[in-house]
Amino acid sequence: MIRAAAKNFRDVAVVTDPADYARIAAELDDGNGVLPASTHWYLAQRAFALTAAYDRAINRKLQCIPSPGARDSVSVEKLPNALDINIPKKLELRYGENPHQSAALYASNGGGLGSAKKLHGKDLSFNNLVDLDAAWQLIQEFKNPAAAIIKHTNPCGCAEQESAAEAFRRALECDPVSAFGSVLAFNCKLDTEAAEEISALFVEAIVAPGYSREALEILTKKRDLRLLEIGVEPTGPAIKSISGGFLVQSQDDLSWVDSQLTIATERSPSEDEMKALLFGWKVVKHVKSNAIVYVRGGQTVGVGAGQMSRVDAARIGASKAVLSLENTVASSDAFFPFADGVDEIAGHGVTAIIQPGGSKRDQEVIDAANKHGLAMVLTGIRHFRH
Repeated sequence: MIRAAAKNFRDVAVVTDPADYARIAAELDDGNGVLPASTHWYLAQRAFALTAAYDRAINRKLQCIPSPGARDSVSVEKLPNALDINIPKKLELRYGENPHQSAALYASNGGGLGSAKKLHGKDLSFNNLVDLDAAWQLIQEFKNPAAAIIKHTNPCGCAEQESAAEAFRRALECDPVSAFGSVLAFNCKLDTEAAEEISALFVEAIVAPGYSREALEILTKKRDLRLLEIGVEPTGPAIKSISGGFLVQSQDDLSWVDSQLTIATERSPSEDEMKALLFGWKVVKHVKSNAIVYVRGGQTVGVGAGQMSRVDAARIGASKAVLSLENTVASSDAFFPFADGVDEIAGHGVTAIIQPGGSKRDQEVIDAANKHGLAMVLTGIRHFRH
């Protein structure tokens, strides 16, 4: 009926959204019971959008249901045969990656950063949202109060501590120079102490589950600082556009359990080393590949991101370190193809390494770790991030 009415839009006004009631009532009063032709056309567009969304919803659901009579063991495809994207525009952005590019945020109410509420600050840009999303995804890895400092989608500091303020202080120690103009994410409500610490640094935006009244009073003194509040986890597949199409994959939410970890070296990590290794493993998952991260005690110390060579990532991560690298541990997002990466890391005072393993030269890599007296833990899971 809706579709039929919309087809006859010149003579029929089909109203499908209660949000339009007030407008229609006012126009009927102004026009003595007659609506303008432009409103008829607007309502027809709204009607066809509604019926199209209804059909899409049915199609998506049907693709998730096995065919009638199928055995229970028959699985449904994890990804659809056809990608159907119909998401409403939520926000016009200041600009895209560069000022000469236009941009907008399209988001449903499915959760994640697209559902965040902006509490304060100037309009968001494309880059702000990309960085905030990277920060928010990283911070979800931790249960205790944690802070992430992101610059160009890579962490330049991350820490998990007893409070938001202490987590921010420790995260900032990693690379205070790169933190200038960054975005921040917290997995806990920001209080007065945290807000006072943050206010001393120039940052573009902050996302957190909430802010105390006192924290808002402090942070809103910075006129341009964007403050976002978020409370729902991201859902659905990860979609990236490429020239001429889209790449779609499921979220990288695979987690390890202790039983999957393998001690590959003659020396086992100490309790403190293992705790640091597992913290580093959570962080390196969110660093662009090739990635090497140096950490100690719930705090990043050096981050080597986005390098074509893993040994270069190790060198750069060490060169970025402001704090001492002595007695740190290192995490690698993928296996070491050669022993030179281990040699490089060992030369900076590292005592243990965590990495996926799986290289045909694993034994050479393990032998190098033994030569340097390092403990090495294999996870069996790779976390490339392109």
